[in-house]
Amino acid sequence: MPLNIRGYAARSATAPLAPHAFERRDPRPDDVVIDILYCGVCHSDLHTARNEWHGTSYPVVPGHEIIGKVSAVGDQVSQFKVGDMVGVGCMVDSCRHCAACDQGLEQYCAELPTFTYNSKDRQDGRMTFGGYSERIVVSDKFVLHIPATLDPKSAAPLLCAGITTWSPLRHWKVGKGSKVAVVGLGGLGHMGLKFAKALGAEVTLFTRSPGKESEARRLGAGYVVLSTDPAQMQAVAGQFDFILDTVPQQHDLNPYLGTLKINGVHVLVGLVEPIEPPVHAANIIFGRRSIAGSLIGGIAETQEMLDFCAKHGISADIEMIAIQDINEAYERMLRSDVRYRFVIDIASLGRAA
Repeated sequence: MPLNIRGYAARSATAPLAPHAFERRDPRPDDVVIDILYCGVCHSDLHTARNEWHGTSYPVVPGHEIIGKVSAVGDQVSQFKVGDMVGVGCMVDSCRHCAACDQGLEQYCAELPTFTYNSKDRQDGRMTFGGYSERIVVSDKFVLHIPATLDPKSAAPLLCAGITTWSPLRHWKVGKGSKVAVVGLGGLGHMGLKFAKALGAEVTLFTRSPGKESEARRLGAGYVVLSTDPAQMQAVAGQFDFILDTVPQQHDLNPYLGTLKINGVHVLVGLVEPIEPPVHAANIIFGRRSIAGSLIGGIAETQEMLDFCAKHGISADIEMIAIQDINEAYERMLRSDVRYRFVIDIASLGRAA
């Protein structure tokens, strides 16, 4: 029988999130049923709830940084058992047969992945609902093992903010001897600093905000450059192999391109389209530099990241909230008033609104 679920949903682009009851599908033979303990809060949740990407189907239950315990498994499931601590990130399915899926790059599925919320289930056509809820049902191929040494609360943001920064660092083979710069110190930027440092790189933070030096150093930066200061930018011209740009708003890429070495790459993980102001071709041609993009990561790569975090003691810096405070959290997130990621204690669903 379908599972009756309590959660929080937006019912329109202008409505605050509010309690919402809905049904999960009947578990299939390859499904894992997860009792959700914690769910991270991502900017994508807010964009979707407010229809800022113009594709929201209401009601929408956001949340794709999900940590919970397995409460049931289908008879075809062998990798998970009741009681396991597990995670679910941004995807819950893909076509599983295209060139990208065959490489373990489900995020680039040629038919588009099925996202954890606001997406159509490939088998029954019903809309998916996310982690601002008490339980979720997911194919075992899209469930992740959470290592026992990771704190489950601060592990939640690893499933989006973490993998979004880990994937490009790994793809471009950042490691010992690499000179890396991270643009922006938010939910993604703070993970980028931690990962780049743990991978052995020399790490610099680019920021527009004076006074972030001590915080940046705590998170792994060896140097901090104020990107609004032309003298500081000139002092690092031609220095970096790799720039991880986590800023989600339009901004001028040209000053950063000038800080890349020959063959350096500037990777965007924020959706800044269209790029304005225009990129000067000379900043790319004179130096054989590249501008690239990266989108989350595949399931195997996400598991690799979680295992790396467990080995190196890495997790997100979080602030726990009750689900009743989600609308206030959205407003604070818009003001960058969080260090560095909100995580919802789903047990709060049982409290009075």
